[in-house]
Amino acid sequence: MERLRQRADYLAAATGAKAPVKGFVLQARRREDEGPARVGFTVSKKVGNAVARNRVRRRLKELVRLTAAGRVLAGHDYVMVGRQAALTVPFGRMIEDFATALGRVHAARKGRDVKVGDAKVGDLAASGAAAAATTTAKA
Repeated sequence: MERLRQRADYLAAATGAKAPVKGFVLQARRREDEGPARVGFTVSKKVGNAVARNRVRRRLKELVRLTAAGRVLAGHDYVMVGRQAALTVPFGRMIEDFATALGRVHAARKGRDVKVGDAKVGDLAASGAAAAATTTAKA
């Protein structure tokens, strides 16, 4: 597992699936290559002073170090956006939240990858074309 370093990679991950939980928001996106998973961490000044931000960042890094093996997928970028609640949430709860968030971002990804004809299911549902297609198929 590698670290995200480039701002462009953080911005690209922000366009992917998101799973907010109490202590952080997990953002994930699939890359074009099949390289190792990359993880980035960010904590804004809204969380607090430098000491508080660094405590949140250290907790998130330890969370990933302890639990990410076997759960993160190769060819994906993950960004963990720390929240102020990460300072008070018990670490065991954060571990559970991380597993839940990973499941949610990967489930969202699978939902977008299912294709119907030439359009993706998510695109059809958003445009309302799925309802029209089923109505005309029954007639």
